[in-house]
Amino acid sequence: MSQSLSEQEIIRREKLQQLEAAGINPYPAPLYPVTHYSSDIKQNYTEETKEQFAAVCVAGRIMSVNDKGKVLFVKIQDDKGIFQLYIKRDEVCPDEDKTYWDVMTKNAMDLGDILGATGYVFVTKTGETSLHANSITLLAKSLKPLPVVKRDEDGHVFDAVTDPEFRYRQRYADLIINPDVKETFVKRTLLMTTIREFLNTRGALEVDTPVLQAIPGGAAARPFTTHHNALDVPFYLRIANELYLKRLIVGGFEWVYEFSRNFRNEGMDRTHNPEFTVLEWYTAYKDYFWMMEITEQLFEKIAMTLHGKTELTVGDTTINFKAPFRRITIMEAIQENTGIDISAMDEAGLRAVCKQLNIDVPTTIGKGKLIDEIFGATSESKYIQPTFIIDYPVEMSPLTKKHRSKEGLVERFELMVNGKELANAYTELNDPIDQRKRFEDQVALMERGDDEAMFIDHDFLRALEYGMPPTSGIGIGIDRLTMLMTNQSSIQEVLFFPQMRPEKHVTLSELDRQILNACSDEPEPLAAVRVKIDCSNKQWDLSLKLLTKNQLLKVFKLEEALYIKKA
Repeated sequence: MSQSLSEQEIIRREKLQQLEAAGINPYPAPLYPVTHYSSDIKQNYTEETKEQFAAVCVAGRIMSVNDKGKVLFVKIQDDKGIFQLYIKRDEVCPDEDKTYWDVMTKNAMDLGDILGATGYVFVTKTGETSLHANSITLLAKSLKPLPVVKRDEDGHVFDAVTDPEFRYRQRYADLIINPDVKETFVKRTLLMTTIREFLNTRGALEVDTPVLQAIPGGAAARPFTTHHNALDVPFYLRIANELYLKRLIVGGFEWVYEFSRNFRNEGMDRTHNPEFTVLEWYTAYKDYFWMMEITEQLFEKIAMTLHGKTELTVGDTTINFKAPFRRITIMEAIQENTGIDISAMDEAGLRAVCKQLNIDVPTTIGKGKLIDEIFGATSESKYIQPTFIIDYPVEMSPLTKKHRSKEGLVERFELMVNGKELANAYTELNDPIDQRKRFEDQVALMERGDDEAMFIDHDFLRALEYGMPPTSGIGIGIDRLTMLMTNQSSIQEVLFFPQMRPEKHVTLSELDRQILNACSDEPEPLAAVRVKIDCSNKQWDLSLKLLTKNQLLKVFKLEEALYIKKA
């Protein structure tokens, strides 16, 4: 299959051939002995410490070049920031042979190339800490131009690329040109590290459980289905790891946890991705009251680690994770926000309430789902500060122990923050007879057409029959928690590679390519490009529509005139 190349991509491939013809390997194999990083040099270099920076080796991606003839000022971006190289021809090519300078440095070097340099650190006349290079090495030739962004003198981006289609689909380029994006993922890792330390120091054991499962149990959700060829049986990608972790509690472990990669064959939006990460843990001899207390401690710890305080800003709202959190039953929450007491209603009464509140619900769902729909439509978004919604109806919670003192309810809570569920926890059901009956009720819902009802897991029931100690368990959505802690409004911002629709491959005509090649990365008047193209107005309009629709070109108004640039 032939590759359609832009003019710049063709030029870069020609430069690649020039390098190879001159005997310069554009992709060398040997280890490159990096000794320092940009931020470390900038923070620690002084007149008193300059001897420590007399022999430095750095490497990074070229982000800008200021050509002064026999001297180049090159900004490279490494793992910790941007740093300037001072490259003088006679320093890096001290002999008579200037081939490396002429071919590589002056002719074949482009923005985006990976460059290594050795030398000593000094401060330029303009006061910028830089590396005075005595050797440079091309470590990787970039064949695809990066989108152009504007930076200030310190390298900070102030004209970032914001197109989500580009950013999420080409995250590798997004991380290069929008370096602040990296901070979100660094904080995500710090968040998970904080949780691990919190649990490990309290005696919890991190474990792994199967992703491929014969029964998709542990949650009410639609699974992805696959097939095991050797066994010739269907398998499912896990929707939850709950039942496997409980098996380990039966086996004698008293506190286990797992960062579980789960998959649900459902919709995608700003808060849902079909592949997501959940932390679940289960602790023997505990109940949901204990779980609320330790959850408060954990969230307070996470906020302090990431922000240095329990308060954080999310949008225009300040959220405080200082314990204790408010507690309110789900029935009270619905009544608080609707004025309607549904606590004694049957299915018919709940359907009447849904009709009264203009909540559209399918005929296939039962009492538990109806209550969930009413809460979601009327109340969930109202709880901005951390709030435990507690004591759910038994129909909503097939894996939860019945409430010790309230008939028809179970010992369950969901933690709501900023109008979203962040955690879901139970006093776990450990009565195997009751659990079997709950599973059978789920099968009845499945027969009514509820495709999110739970399957019966007979092996899990067998494990319960050996005896599971009183246990409390919790699930915490890591993606949503990261969104909250990093002030992001979309789940795609906290996933390196969010799920996307299949990329459309556009077939370009000769005219389409001609127009595309006539445009540059910088805005120019549309009329100036039009005069370069020999075609009818109808052909021009059709081609321009195709190129803009597929985000290859961007047309916009600037000072009362139309301008065009490559997208």
